[in-house]
Amino acid sequence: MGEERTIETTGETVDEAVAKAKTELGLGPNDTFFVDVIEEPSRGVFGIGARPARVRLQAIIRREPPPKPAAAAKPAPAATHERTDRGERTERSGSERREPRGERRSDRPARPERTERRDGAPKERSYPRVEDMDDDDSDLVALGGAVEVPEGDPIDDDARVGKAILESLLLKMEVESHITIRRAPASKAGENVPWLLDVDGPEDTSVLIGRRGETLAALQYITRLIASRELQRRANIIVDVGGYKSRRATRLQQLAMRMAEQAMERNRVVTLEPMPPHERRIIHLALRNHPDVQTRSVGDGEARKVTIVPKSMA
Repeated sequence: MGEERTIETTGETVDEAVAKAKTELGLGPNDTFFVDVIEEPSRGVFGIGARPARVRLQAIIRREPPPKPAAAAKPAPAATHERTDRGERTERSGSERREPRGERRSDRPARPERTERRDGAPKERSYPRVEDMDDDDSDLVALGGAVEVPEGDPIDDDARVGKAILESLLLKMEVESHITIRRAPASKAGENVPWLLDVDGPEDTSVLIGRRGETLAALQYITRLIASRELQRRANIIVDVGGYKSRRATRLQQLAMRMAEQAMERNRVVTLEPMPPHERRIIHLALRNHPDVQTRSVGDGEARKVTIVPKSMA
């Protein structure tokens, strides 16, 4: 008779979830099991809406009878013949044994440099990191004083194509939203100010912002990338969510001025908290023309931060 057991597990794929269930139940090759796929996996978009596979596994575990005790070991035969055999095997000199091995090594061709992975597949393409996704200082200009473009006013291909692509992405992400097109007035003749696509909606859209704005940076990157391919040139658009970038830029500019005053009063270096690249640039630009301090970025990766240094100490 077998013992019937049921378990539910999850995994990135159905096979992974099944393997996990079999491991947890300790199933052997003689055990019978049935799998019911409760939910197929979904990758979502930018990790939003991603769901693992969920399976229910019902197993009939057969319990093997305990093994019979092993028979007593027979006494070992006399070692006289074994010694004789060993003596015959050791008649060859050590140099004779090592010689063929040395020949094989000397005949072995030099190992070529690997340009591919061990399985023969080409190296995977390296995708941009989040810190490379938002590297245009013109974004900061567009965030200040951007006003809504009235319905029916003319817009160029950048705004039209960018909005259509962003709407399509949000639809696939199952995020109910509305996109408002905004633009700041040009500060000088001929200036091509970016279009600001501001996402808002009845649901909580903070999921589109993410930790330290990383999801928003990724959303802007993919929207720009697709739009640029369609336009055959760089798409002059910015993506924001509920005015997050505008509010954050204002707060960072105010922080930069306060910390600059503190650095001058104390005549010491002030180090800010770690920030993503586009936020560090806001600090740098806010103090670029300051007469008494200068800024530097220090650290690596997510720990990279801005320091404000009095020019008297530089």
